Amino acid sequence: MKKTLASIVIPVFDEAENVGILHQEIAAAVKDRDEDYEILFVDDGSSDHSLVELKKIHASDPRVKIIHFRKNFGQSAAISAGFKYSSGEVVVAMDADLQNDPADIPLLVDKVGEGFDIVNGWRRDRHDKWLTRKVPSFFGNKLISWITGIKLHDYGCTLRGFRSDVVKNMKLYGEMHRYIPAIASRMGIKSTEILVNHRARKFGKSKYGLGRTFRVVIDLISLKFLLAYSHRPLQIFGGVGLLMILTGMGSGLYLTYAKFVLNQGIAGRPLLFFTLLTVFLGFQAISLGLLAEMLSRIYHEGLDKNEYSIRELIGFENENIDDRPRTLF
Repeated sequence: MKKTLASIVIPVFDEAENVGILHQEIAAAVKDRDEDYEILFVDDGSSDHSLVELKKIHASDPRVKIIHFRKNFGQSAAISAGFKYSSGEVVVAMDADLQNDPADIPLLVDKVGEGFDIVNGWRRDRHDKWLTRKVPSFFGNKLISWITGIKLHDYGCTLRGFRSDVVKNMKLYGEMHRYIPAIASRMGIKSTEILVNHRARKFGKSKYGLGRTFRVVIDLISLKFLLAYSHRPLQIFGGVGLLMILTGMGSGLYLTYAKFVLNQGIAGRPLLFFTLLTVFLGFQAISLGLLAEMLSRIYHEGLDKNEYSIRELIGFENENIDDRPRTLF
């Protein structure tokens, strides 16, 4: 009987002190499991000797594979590449900083095996700084849950389990990796949330800070548009444009009444300029909606670009990889 294969996807950026320990902990966590495992480290353009350490790990463990980016493309791009090159029926994503506990990996795999498409980790007891991490995270989770309609306690937790068909061809960019449950909700997926262990960082420096909050907010706006209007952008632009045209027509009718019934002068009235402006901008909004509609069709029907560029693949020698990633350049 063929064993289930689980893929563990780990983005790495300047984590040379952590990757060796992480590999040991993962190996210990899965050694008595029934599933086969592969570990995909995605080196996201590290400037330290992370790649050297990863190659040492690969030499000692054939289950380890390495995707080496040409430069730093960000965590979302790294996770997206890991998803694309994973071979498992179940995919687990986690951070490389040792704050996620590899002992939770079997829990995620088992939960996916129960029939869930996505199993989200919830770090209820977080070992992070209160002001710069916990407070923004609390309000951010509330905001994201409200905007997306997908209620989760911890959108920022990378530690998640997935059915491979949910994420295999998912395109991620910006900070979109944290919104995977919301993005996947368009497929009608079944998801749940489980408590996972969270540990304090011992080595290296955190890549997160308050400055990242602004990028998250911008991506959240993009996500709302993606979820609600990506297949029908004319509805939002056309709706705004139609409202502006109707407003302009209403004020225009009033001006016509004032001119021909009340015999009032309208040439210098601000309302006349308001009428012309709203009608003009209304038609502009509808035109923009039509252009967005055409771009949306082009995107969904023919665009196939990745947000990363790979320098080398290590550990994939015995696999037939026909769909090599194409770069944006």
